[in-house]
Amino acid sequence: MRLGWTRGLALVLTVTATLLYVGSVRKEIWTHEEHLHQTQKEFSVLSQDILHRLEGIEAHIHAVVQSSHSEEKDSQLVTKSATLKREKKAAKILFPNSQLFKKWHPELSEEEQHEAEELFQRYGYNVYLSDRIPLDRQLPETRDHRCLTKKYPSDLPTLSVVLIYLDEALSVIKRAICSVINRTPVHLLKEIILVDDQSTNEDLQGKLNAFINAIHKTRPGLVKKVRHAEQMGLTQARLSGWEAATGDVVAILDAHIEVHVQWAEPLLARIQADPRLVLSPVFDKVNFDDMDVIPYPASAHGFDWALWCQYDFFRQEWYNRNDKSLPAKSPSVMGILVVDRLFFGEIGTLDGGMKVYGGENVELGIRVWLCGGSIEIIPCSKVAHIERAHKPYAPNFGEFMKRNALRVAEVWLDEYKINVKAAWNIPVTGHGIDIGDLSERKNLKERLKCKPFKWYLDNVYPQLDPLDDLLGYGVVIYLGNGLVTHYCFPSSWLSLQACAYRKRGEIYIGLCSFQNCRCLADPGSGKLPLLHKCSKQQLYKYWDFKQGQAIKNRDTGRCLEIVFEPNGSYQLYIQDCSGQMWTIQHLIKDF
Repeated sequence: MRLGWTRGLALVLTVTATLLYVGSVRKEIWTHEEHLHQTQKEFSVLSQDILHRLEGIEAHIHAVVQSSHSEEKDSQLVTKSATLKREKKAAKILFPNSQLFKKWHPELSEEEQHEAEELFQRYGYNVYLSDRIPLDRQLPETRDHRCLTKKYPSDLPTLSVVLIYLDEALSVIKRAICSVINRTPVHLLKEIILVDDQSTNEDLQGKLNAFINAIHKTRPGLVKKVRHAEQMGLTQARLSGWEAATGDVVAILDAHIEVHVQWAEPLLARIQADPRLVLSPVFDKVNFDDMDVIPYPASAHGFDWALWCQYDFFRQEWYNRNDKSLPAKSPSVMGILVVDRLFFGEIGTLDGGMKVYGGENVELGIRVWLCGGSIEIIPCSKVAHIERAHKPYAPNFGEFMKRNALRVAEVWLDEYKINVKAAWNIPVTGHGIDIGDLSERKNLKERLKCKPFKWYLDNVYPQLDPLDDLLGYGVVIYLGNGLVTHYCFPSSWLSLQACAYRKRGEIYIGLCSFQNCRCLADPGSGKLPLLHKCSKQQLYKYWDFKQGQAIKNRDTGRCLEIVFEPNGSYQLYIQDCSGQMWTIQHLIKDF
């Protein structure tokens, strides 16, 4: 008891002394700034930044004082746990097959391992560790060296930061808020808007509110909360944040992020120069297990014909400039975006007809380019983003993604919408999927006088194969001996992925957009078919094929055929042609 009383008294004295010191320093800065305001504008901005940092210290102290009583019990438990660890050997690993413990090997008791694993399964990242590392931890410097010497105007637009979440871990949200406050100049940060898409985690009510109240002691009204009455999905959460924003520029971020030093200035400077830009910072990866930050290079944000996002190369002109700190044009955005608030409204914000997850970012990217704007990646702006091991809130979002992709295709892709159907292996007509009312988006397209999608392929994203010679897609079906067998190729390897047959003779296995597409090939000897990158030369990869006829290699003269084994099973081989007949599931053009 005496020791606890002594520690409490020491904490009170330390806090009191620190607050007095902070107050005196703030008074000196205010006085000095009053005398020099007219003649030393740059010093004034610097003083504001110092005040901002002191206010951050003061807010942190208030938060510590407010939570000291609740943390006393936790401290006793930690002390007890440490004592037990000294008295016994490290417990055996209870979850050797868990993704959490494959690379992360802490010395935890069995009880602690159970807690860590339960939290990992609940959130998809290491909440046990997140709860034990500082909210204001330092991030490694990962920017190009040229970014460190860049100067930005002092009169940049103001910024509203939107953090969206659904049942996020409390410590992760707190760390995101701290990083935004500590690493955004005080005169630029208008507000932080938290959008809760109907979380059920009780920590995100009382405890988060207490944290916000502590911030408001020195930054009144800085943090706002918007909570949905029902779960509305990713697109609606982003729209709610934009609608609540009052800053000149809106940054819409996930809540499982930490911003780097000087993350905001490069973004705001670009939008100040061109308000019709939609921007993305460069993401660094935060490991889901050990929470380490892994630097990622700047890359374009692209997509395939299923409209899944993926990284791609920039256009060659950017590399020719030999300066990795320069902004670079991108076909799309991955989801985190920064945009002039008014322009975002003019261009149509996000498609409110999207459901749950997926496709909304690609739709925005296509629309911005077609309707008068452009998209850039800003290498000097870095944001560390936790890559989850799994998404607990959407364990099976493929059906939502398919539905949203079809919606994008019908509005924006013109004659190329067939490629989206091929990527998802659904019929050319009559797929029966409800994609909602499109009239508002089509009216928007007409009102903005948007360009055709072919212009986008020719001028913005020529890396995306237009597949304009696609003849058919789906599974390849063998007809013979009373047996109908579906292959693509073969089913034991790829579990009926969609195939595509092109006029030039290639059989693609799974549709793709980059140089890693796989094609069916005859090895030239032996009987097993091969899969190789379609870009590889000197392959026997061209096939002559007509509906209801043989699939015959153009170079070797051998055919793809079913061979029946003595035990009644069958295999897919390449051999001398015996007249077997095949058909492909969905026809685009007769062949």
